[in-house]
Amino acid sequence: MARAFKDLHVAVLMGGLSAEREVSLSSGEQCAQALERQGVRVSRVDAGRDLANVLSGLIKPDVVLNCLHGAWGEDGCVQGVLETLRIPYTHSGVLASALAMDKEKSKAVLRMAGVKVPGGGLFDRHEVASRHVIDPPYVVKPNAEGSSVGVFLVREGANRPVAEVGEPGWAYGDQVVVEPYIPGKELCVAVLGEASGSRALTVTDITPAKGFYDYEAKYSPGGSVHVLPAVLPPHVFEAALRQAELAHAAMGCRGVSRSDFRYDDVKDDLVLLEVNTQPGMTPTSLAPEQAAYAGMSYDDLVRWMVEDASCPR
Repeated sequence: MARAFKDLHVAVLMGGLSAEREVSLSSGEQCAQALERQGVRVSRVDAGRDLANVLSGLIKPDVVLNCLHGAWGEDGCVQGVLETLRIPYTHSGVLASALAMDKEKSKAVLRMAGVKVPGGGLFDRHEVASRHVIDPPYVVKPNAEGSSVGVFLVREGANRPVAEVGEPGWAYGDQVVVEPYIPGKELCVAVLGEASGSRALTVTDITPAKGFYDYEAKYSPGGSVHVLPAVLPPHVFEAALRQAELAHAAMGCRGVSRSDFRYDDVKDDLVLLEVNTQPGMTPTSLAPEQAAYAGMSYDDLVRWMVEDASCPR
């Protein structure tokens, strides 16, 4: 990047159109404050469908820090707008963003790369609402949402399927992902895509306060307990790091990504659930927590993301 960091004008994209709007507003505000603490000129942009006009006509930033989460902001659409405008931006590009947002397609790519992913598949939501399409216990989730929005756990011995996904108000697509539930530990690994290659930071073991790592557990203070580095058998800890790096590379991710795992400590089975191309940057988020453990403050991480920005991605 030609200009010095403190001379940059950075547009921080936040809010957006998805079900993860509130999380994005929090991530964006935290990042904007981090940049301002470092003397950078910041424009906060609550991104809407007029984004191209706002960026090209009103703001004209040097760099875009993309803090959007979920559909439109994280699935390649906004990335395509930024590519068209030729504005350097953070995180992954069009292809990796679109791929990671589609859980079934990303699983196919990861499986081909040698990463172990869950079984199950895509099913019509009305069928899932009417019967058990696989034997319980299993998890039902939208194919293209994050932050555990619209996720249901059907426990072993459950008499009924998930009726909610068949209701008229269901807003997360006509097909849903159904996967066998993997008991054990919830783990995550943040990865920085550095010039020398992908670098995993550490492994976090997440224990939800109420038993299931849902939206509330992720974003409410005290909703979950994070242990880092995770207390795991050495071979599992190392495998999680290497699998997260492999996933980052296989998906074509740029900047920061976060891989989420389940580890069945009875069967000694580590499974990568999904790759998040724009991890949260809220006060309870996992990626900045791991960066801090690795010696990189929140402000340092935000600076790294901005200095890593480019176009094309």
